[in-house]
Amino acid sequence: MQQQSAQARWEHHTQRPLFGLALAFAVAYAVPIVRPDAGRDVVEVCTAVEWVVWGAFALDYLARLVLAERHLDFVRTHWLDLAAVVLPLVQPLRLLRLVSTLLLVGQRARMASQIRLTTYVAGSVVGLLMFGSLAVLSVERDSPEGNIRTLGDAVWWSFTTMTTVGYGDHAPTTGLGRMLAVGLMLSGIALLGVVTANIAAWFIARFEKDDMEERRQTQAIRELAEEVRALRAEVAALKSERVE
Repeated sequence: MQQQSAQARWEHHTQRPLFGLALAFAVAYAVPIVRPDAGRDVVEVCTAVEWVVWGAFALDYLARLVLAERHLDFVRTHWLDLAAVVLPLVQPLRLLRLVSTLLLVGQRARMASQIRLTTYVAGSVVGLLMFGSLAVLSVERDSPEGNIRTLGDAVWWSFTTMTTVGYGDHAPTTGLGRMLAVGLMLSGIALLGVVTANIAAWFIARFEKDDMEERRQTQAIRELAEEVRALRAEVAALKSERVE
Protein backbone atom coordinates (compact mmCIF):
# COMPACT_ATOMS: atom_id res chain seq x y z
CA MET A 1 0.00 0.00 0.00
CA GLN A 2 2.91 2.32 0.80
CA GLN A 3 4.47 1.75 -2.64
CA GLN A 4 1.13 2.28 -4.35
CA SER A 5 0.70 5.52 -2.43
CA ALA A 6 4.18 6.62 -3.48
CA GLN A 7 3.35 5.84 -7.12
CA ALA A 8 0.13 7.83 -6.90
CA ARG A 9 1.96 10.79 -5.35
CA TRP A 10 4.60 10.63 -8.09
CA GLU A 11 1.97 10.65 -10.84
CA HIS A 12 0.15 13.54 -9.16
CA HIS A 13 3.25 15.72 -8.74
CA THR A 14 4.76 15.00 -12.17
CA GLN A 15 1.59 15.40 -14.22
CA ARG A 16 1.78 19.17 -14.77
CA PRO A 17 5.56 19.32 -15.35
CA LEU A 18 5.28 16.57 -17.97
CA PHE A 19 2.50 18.41 -19.77
CA GLY A 20 4.67 21.52 -19.70
CA LEU A 21 7.50 19.54 -21.27
CA ALA A 22 5.06 18.24 -23.87
CA LEU A 23 4.22 21.83 -24.81
CA ALA A 24 7.93 22.54 -25.11
CA PHE A 25 8.22 19.53 -27.39
CA ALA A 26 5.37 20.89 -29.53
CA VAL A 27 7.19 24.19 -29.99
CA ALA A 28 10.52 22.49 -30.69
CA TYR A 29 8.91 20.17 -33.22
CA ALA A 30 7.01 22.98 -34.98
CA VAL A 31 9.74 25.59 -35.33
CA PRO A 32 11.96 23.79 -37.91
CA ILE A 33 8.90 22.86 -39.97
CA VAL A 34 7.17 26.24 -39.93
CA ARG A 35 10.50 28.03 -40.42
CA PRO A 36 12.50 25.83 -42.82
CA ASP A 37 15.02 28.67 -43.23
CA ALA A 38 15.93 28.56 -39.54
CA GLY A 39 19.62 28.37 -38.78
CA ARG A 40 21.49 25.20 -37.91
CA ASP A 41 21.82 26.26 -34.28
CA VAL A 42 18.04 26.63 -33.95
CA VAL A 43 17.46 23.19 -35.45
CA GLU A 44 20.01 21.60 -33.12
CA VAL A 45 18.43 23.26 -30.07
CA CYS A 46 14.96 22.04 -31.12
CA THR A 47 16.28 18.52 -31.63
CA ALA A 48 17.92 18.59 -28.21
CA VAL A 49 14.65 19.75 -26.62
CA GLU A 50 12.79 16.88 -28.29
CA TRP A 51 15.22 14.32 -26.89
CA VAL A 52 15.15 15.92 -23.43
CA VAL A 53 11.36 15.69 -23.37
CA TRP A 54 11.46 12.07 -24.48
CA GLY A 55 14.08 11.39 -21.80
CA ALA A 56 11.85 12.95 -19.14
CA PHE A 57 8.96 10.67 -20.12
CA ALA A 58 11.31 7.68 -20.13
CA LEU A 59 12.51 8.54 -16.61
CA ASP A 60 8.89 8.96 -15.54
CA TYR A 61 8.11 5.47 -16.81
CA LEU A 62 11.10 3.99 -14.97
CA ALA A 63 10.14 5.79 -11.76
CA ARG A 64 6.57 4.51 -11.90
CA LEU A 65 7.91 1.03 -12.62
CA VAL A 66 10.16 1.15 -9.54
CA LEU A 67 7.36 2.50 -7.35
CA ALA A 68 4.85 -0.09 -8.56
CA GLU A 69 4.07 -2.89 -6.13
CA ARG A 70 4.14 -5.55 -8.87
CA HIS A 71 6.64 -4.73 -11.59
CA LEU A 72 5.53 -7.40 -14.06
CA ASP A 73 1.89 -6.38 -13.72
CA PHE A 74 2.88 -2.75 -14.31
CA VAL A 75 4.78 -3.64 -17.49
CA ARG A 76 1.89 -5.79 -18.72
CA THR A 77 -0.77 -3.15 -18.05
CA HIS A 78 1.39 -0.25 -19.34
CA TRP A 79 2.80 -1.89 -22.45
CA LEU A 80 1.88 1.11 -24.61
CA ASP A 81 4.00 3.36 -22.39
CA LEU A 82 6.93 0.96 -22.79
CA ALA A 83 6.49 0.84 -26.58
CA ALA A 84 6.43 4.64 -26.73
CA VAL A 85 9.63 4.84 -24.68
CA VAL A 86 11.47 2.24 -26.79
CA LEU A 87 10.16 3.47 -30.15
CA PRO A 88 12.61 6.37 -30.73
CA LEU A 89 15.57 4.10 -29.94
CA VAL A 90 14.71 1.78 -32.82
CA GLN A 91 15.24 4.45 -35.46
CA PRO A 92 16.15 8.05 -34.54
CA LEU A 93 13.52 9.76 -36.68
CA ARG A 94 11.77 12.94 -35.58
CA LEU A 95 8.45 11.42 -36.61
CA LEU A 96 8.97 8.50 -34.20
CA ARG A 97 9.77 10.94 -31.39
CA LEU A 98 6.52 12.74 -32.24
CA VAL A 99 4.49 9.52 -32.12
CA SER A 100 6.09 8.36 -28.88
CA THR A 101 5.53 11.70 -27.16
CA LEU A 102 1.87 11.78 -28.21
CA LEU A 103 1.40 8.25 -26.87
CA LEU A 104 3.03 9.07 -23.55
CA VAL A 105 1.08 12.29 -23.08
CA GLY A 106 -2.13 10.44 -23.90
CA GLN A 107 -1.39 7.72 -21.35
CA ARG A 108 -0.69 10.22 -18.59
CA ALA A 109 -3.83 12.20 -19.51
CA ARG A 110 -5.98 9.10 -19.14
CA MET A 111 -4.51 8.54 -15.68
CA ALA A 112 -5.69 11.96 -14.56
CA SER A 113 -9.16 11.47 -13.14
CA GLN A 114 -9.81 15.20 -12.96
CA ILE A 115 -9.61 15.56 -16.73
CA ARG A 116 -13.06 14.99 -18.11
CA LEU A 117 -13.73 13.04 -21.26
CA THR A 118 -14.85 16.12 -23.19
CA THR A 119 -11.65 17.98 -22.38
CA TYR A 120 -9.56 14.96 -23.32
CA VAL A 121 -11.33 14.51 -26.66
CA ALA A 122 -11.03 18.22 -27.47
CA GLY A 123 -7.33 18.18 -26.59
CA SER A 124 -6.84 15.05 -28.70
CA VAL A 125 -8.51 16.67 -31.71
CA VAL A 126 -6.40 19.82 -31.44
CA GLY A 127 -3.21 17.83 -30.86
CA LEU A 128 -3.82 15.48 -33.76
CA LEU A 129 -4.68 18.35 -36.09
CA MET A 130 -1.59 20.31 -35.12
CA PHE A 131 0.93 17.48 -35.11
CA GLY A 132 -0.66 15.79 -38.11
CA SER A 133 -0.37 19.01 -40.10
CA LEU A 134 3.24 19.58 -39.09
CA ALA A 135 4.23 15.96 -39.71
CA VAL A 136 2.67 15.75 -43.18
CA LEU A 137 4.13 19.13 -44.11
CA SER A 138 7.62 18.02 -43.13
CA VAL A 139 7.23 14.83 -45.17
CA GLU A 140 5.43 16.17 -48.24
CA ARG A 141 6.90 19.63 -48.70
CA ASP A 142 10.03 18.40 -50.51
CA SER A 143 8.27 15.64 -52.46
CA PRO A 144 8.50 16.24 -56.24
CA GLU A 145 4.91 15.12 -56.80
CA GLY A 146 3.53 16.51 -53.54
CA ASN A 147 0.86 19.21 -53.41
CA ILE A 148 1.03 19.97 -49.68
CA ARG A 149 3.48 22.86 -49.68
CA THR A 150 2.26 25.29 -47.01
CA LEU A 151 1.03 25.05 -43.43
CA GLY A 152 -2.44 26.09 -44.57
CA ASP A 153 -2.57 23.20 -47.04
CA ALA A 154 -1.43 20.81 -44.32
CA VAL A 155 -4.04 21.99 -41.81
CA TRP A 156 -6.80 21.75 -44.40
CA TRP A 157 -5.68 18.25 -45.38
CA SER A 158 -5.51 17.13 -41.73
CA PHE A 159 -9.00 18.47 -41.02
CA THR A 160 -10.59 16.80 -44.04
CA THR A 161 -8.72 13.57 -43.34
CA MET A 162 -9.69 13.39 -39.65
CA THR A 163 -13.33 13.99 -40.51
CA THR A 164 -13.03 11.31 -43.25
CA VAL A 165 -14.39 13.77 -45.82
CA GLY A 166 -11.38 13.63 -48.12
CA TYR A 167 -12.05 16.20 -50.85
CA GLY A 168 -8.97 15.03 -52.71
CA ASP A 169 -7.62 18.50 -53.48
CA HIS A 170 -4.62 17.70 -51.29
CA ALA A 171 -3.24 14.21 -50.81
CA PRO A 172 0.06 12.70 -49.63
CA THR A 173 2.30 11.09 -52.21
CA THR A 174 5.03 9.57 -50.03
CA GLY A 175 4.88 6.38 -48.00
CA LEU A 176 5.22 8.18 -44.65
CA GLY A 177 2.58 10.70 -45.70
CA ARG A 178 0.12 7.94 -46.49
CA MET A 179 0.88 6.25 -43.18
CA LEU A 180 0.07 9.55 -41.47
CA ALA A 181 -3.17 9.71 -43.44
CA VAL A 182 -4.17 6.24 -42.25
CA GLY A 183 -3.36 7.19 -38.66
CA LEU A 184 -5.40 10.40 -38.85
CA MET A 185 -8.38 8.62 -40.42
CA LEU A 186 -8.38 5.91 -37.76
CA SER A 187 -7.96 8.52 -35.03
CA GLY A 188 -10.82 10.59 -36.42
CA ILE A 189 -13.12 7.57 -36.53
CA ALA A 190 -12.11 6.58 -32.97
CA LEU A 191 -12.70 10.09 -31.61
CA LEU A 192 -16.05 10.30 -33.38
CA GLY A 193 -17.00 6.99 -31.79
CA VAL A 194 -15.97 8.27 -28.35
CA VAL A 195 -18.01 11.45 -28.78
CA THR A 196 -21.04 9.51 -30.05
CA ALA A 197 -20.81 7.03 -27.19
CA ASN A 198 -20.46 9.86 -24.68
CA ILE A 199 -23.54 11.63 -26.02
CA ALA A 200 -25.53 8.38 -26.06
CA ALA A 201 -24.46 7.61 -22.49
CA TRP A 202 -25.55 11.09 -21.41
CA PHE A 203 -28.99 10.65 -22.96
CA ILE A 204 -29.38 7.17 -21.45
CA ALA A 205 -28.38 8.46 -18.01
CA ARG A 206 -30.80 11.35 -18.41
CA PHE A 207 -33.65 9.04 -19.42
CA GLU A 208 -32.87 6.66 -16.54
CA LYS A 209 -32.89 9.59 -14.12
CA ASP A 210 -36.24 10.79 -15.45
CA ASP A 211 -37.58 7.24 -15.31
CA MET A 212 -36.44 6.83 -11.71
CA GLU A 213 -38.06 10.14 -10.79
CA GLU A 214 -41.29 9.08 -12.47
CA ARG A 215 -41.23 5.76 -10.62
CA ARG A 216 -40.60 7.56 -7.33
CA GLN A 217 -43.53 9.88 -7.93
CA THR A 218 -45.75 6.94 -8.91
CA GLN A 219 -44.78 5.07 -5.74
CA ALA A 220 -45.49 8.18 -3.65
CA ILE A 221 -48.93 8.50 -5.26
CA ARG A 222 -49.66 4.86 -4.54
CA GLU A 223 -48.62 5.22 -0.89
CA LEU A 224 -50.75 8.35 -0.59
CA ALA A 225 -53.72 6.52 -2.10
CA GLU A 226 -53.24 3.69 0.40
CA GLU A 227 -53.20 6.18 3.27
CA VAL A 228 -56.38 7.83 1.96
CA ARG A 229 -58.11 4.47 1.74
CA ALA A 230 -56.95 3.61 5.26
CA LEU A 231 -58.27 6.94 6.56
CA ARG A 232 -61.59 6.38 4.83
CA ALA A 233 -61.84 2.96 6.41
CA GLU A 234 -61.15 4.42 9.86
CA VAL A 235 -63.71 7.19 9.34
CA ALA A 236 -66.30 4.64 8.22
CA ALA A 237 -65.55 2.49 11.28
CA LEU A 238 -65.97 5.48 13.62
CA LYS A 239 -69.27 6.39 12.00
CA SER A 240 -70.57 2.86 12.37
CA GLU A 241 -69.61 2.84 16.07
CA ARG A 242 -71.47 6.10 16.67
CA VAL A 243 -74.60 4.79 14.93
CA GLU A 244 -74.59 1.68 17.12
